[in-house]
Amino acid sequence: MAYMPRQAARRLNPERIVPGATRAVVVSRNYYDETAPESSGSETGRVARYARGGDYHDALSGVLAQLAEATVELGGPEASAKAFIDAGPVPERELAQRAGLGWIGKNTMLIDPRAGSFFFLGVVLTDVELAVDPPFETDRCGSCRLCLDACPTQAFPAERVLDARLCISYLTIEHRGDIDAGLAAQMGDWIFGCDVCQDVCPWNQKFAEGADDAHLQQDSELGALNLAALAEMSSEEFQRRFGWTALSRPGAAGMRRNAGIAQRNAEEHARCRT
Repeated sequence: MAYMPRQAARRLNPERIVPGATRAVVVSRNYYDETAPESSGSETGRVARYARGGDYHDALSGVLAQLAEATVELGGPEASAKAFIDAGPVPERELAQRAGLGWIGKNTMLIDPRAGSFFFLGVVLTDVELAVDPPFETDRCGSCRLCLDACPTQAFPAERVLDARLCISYLTIEHRGDIDAGLAAQMGDWIFGCDVCQDVCPWNQKFAEGADDAHLQQDSELGALNLAALAEMSSEEFQRRFGWTALSRPGAAGMRRNAGIAQRNAEEHARCRT
């Protein structure tokens, strides 16, 4: 992800993102899907919970724009505000921690002690001099390392350090071209994203609750997709069926690759069991 170092200076200084900005309004939006993805042996591949519906960028951009407009109204005619939802060089998790929404866990996810970590973060950068909330300074992970130990590819070389090159989410979504055979063998049946480090987190197991959000349209069929159909799907058919979802990020070619890997992993698993 070469864009990360390119954006480093702007991530450290939000005023370089929105000139004159002195405040960040940070909000969270729960996307937790209580329904575990159905499994049918070698036939289906799993999709991360956040992607089992419409593309969240499109779904939440409107409500964040309304928040930005409301912020401008507080500041008067000369005020400015700009909304971001997982876009640009905005350090959402760090700003959320400084806004008091939670702490950054050992799996690098922001954890809200009342809700876990299954939520999207939105940010409005503004020059309106709003009151500032205290940061969340307590680390409530303690000695727990369930998320680190559960990672199928061991993508955490240290606490709060993620090697994206090993992360299943990165491999299935952002990586272009072939995936190293050794890593592919550890991806299991994940074909888009991965929830393992969040699923095992005690804060999610205790506090995550199902979302009921009209803006985040859910489709139960997206939890587990037929691998054979996906591996052979044309680009046109893929766009028709999934163009409205986050699955469009890797595109038809990327999802066909991921489906093929999941099929091979299932076949190998079946051979090991016989």
